[in-house]
Amino acid sequence: MDKTESQMLIIFGASGDLTARKLIPALFNLYQGQFLPKNFSVLGVSRSPLSDSDFRNKVVKESSYLKTDIDGKAADFINQFSDKLFYHDLGSSYEEPYNTLAERITSLNSEFQTAYNFIFYLSTPPNIYEVIAKNLSEQGLTVQEKGWKRLIVEKPFGYDLASAKNLNHNLHKYFKEKQIFRIDHYLGKETVQNLLVTRFANSIFEPLWNRNYIQHVEITNAESVGVEKRGGYYDSSGALRDMFQNHLLQIVSLVVMEPPIGSTAEEIRNEKVKALKSLRIVKDHKTLNENTIRGQYLAATINGEKVKGYREEDGVNPNSTTETFVALKFFVDNWRWKDVPFYVRTAKRMPTKVTEIVIHFKPPHHHIFVDAGLNNKDNKLIIRIQPDEGILIKFGVKVPGLGFKVERANLDFYYSSLEGTNLMAAYERLLLDAMQGDATLYARADEVEAAWEFVDPILEYWKTNKDAKIYGYSAGVWGPQNEDDLMEGKYTWRNPGENLADDPEFCVIK
Repeated sequence: MDKTESQMLIIFGASGDLTARKLIPALFNLYQGQFLPKNFSVLGVSRSPLSDSDFRNKVVKESSYLKTDIDGKAADFINQFSDKLFYHDLGSSYEEPYNTLAERITSLNSEFQTAYNFIFYLSTPPNIYEVIAKNLSEQGLTVQEKGWKRLIVEKPFGYDLASAKNLNHNLHKYFKEKQIFRIDHYLGKETVQNLLVTRFANSIFEPLWNRNYIQHVEITNAESVGVEKRGGYYDSSGALRDMFQNHLLQIVSLVVMEPPIGSTAEEIRNEKVKALKSLRIVKDHKTLNENTIRGQYLAATINGEKVKGYREEDGVNPNSTTETFVALKFFVDNWRWKDVPFYVRTAKRMPTKVTEIVIHFKPPHHHIFVDAGLNNKDNKLIIRIQPDEGILIKFGVKVPGLGFKVERANLDFYYSSLEGTNLMAAYERLLLDAMQGDATLYARADEVEAAWEFVDPILEYWKTNKDAKIYGYSAGVWGPQNEDDLMEGKYTWRNPGENLADDPEFCVIK
């Protein structure tokens, strides 16, 4: 593993939920695993009037998100970690000059000997990214003459292509592209990263990973929850912006990409950009109408409990046409994937929480066992991102007895079966990568823009065309009834269960 240099992490928006829920628990686990450098400190920055002690209590000692992790730990151990955490109150606005903040950073840098290596983490709304970057620059905090400076920004990175380009342009005024780390927590998941190894380290897969052997590719991202307390944000975003444009297109790029010439961050990211640029951009309304389905969840009773419909959620317009379900069919215009359909869906209020990739292989060209019961039983490679992380291969075996009746058997692998392996949570891995300057799992500017180039025409069609229908589906089912119409031929969506090897038609909600 690369050496992690002495450094300071400065978190803007530190009084918000993300810091307590994800960032500090990730840092605590890195500290516990001895991944953090000896000389390390964290400075939380926000507009809330907190002292250092208040901040430590909020995000460590009294945090519900860390309660399980710190239970049973020695008080000295917890104090040693929390003593590395500090807080600075910006006052009434992020736009005020950062003179006192710069003084605090300089003081902590001297105290902890962090060698002027600073990571600025912007856990704030994107509309103040430029303001923060500008103020940091004016205090000389972005200059790399002494130590390195890095900037981590959270999604959403843009609302459309124009705003993404504008955001990139504004950040590039103050930070070079190599300094900017656009975080996507999906890329921190071990099973997403394992896509590269599955493809490029195994001769049983890579020769088959093309149009000659693959019938179609299917990706499902399902959440059992609704919009919860995010109704206001979600209603201005929707499933396509919230999940597909970033998380799912990142997964698509790893499935589609060509073999990189090496394993460095730039070599891998170069191929991901090429993959996204090879997605067929569709602008004509007839094709968009045929290849996109969107829906909204409706009120229902699940396990005896009444569940609100989307339009009844707090912060949601009662006449909203924002999608909570989207299913797309699209193609990739290159040699490897010519004429292979890709089907991707994402939704709220599904029967279970699950994300998986299904590679459907073509049947043999010469059918020997025509009447063997093979309908809808194609060979599949299923890569489960979450939960029950692992890989499942479905292949044909002979049913014992007379004749040649064929049934599908499972060959499976689970990450949980690896003894002594502690899988890092997504934010742990991503924070550690940023600390070490490894941008492999972070999105580059041209990557973000390529994703928006594909998504923009779909959003524009939905916005301007009266034929762009939105279908209702009851909370707790697998989406609108017509979602299978998207699939070619006899194929239907695989509706996965909570466990990787389960194959129910509809899974049971626990």
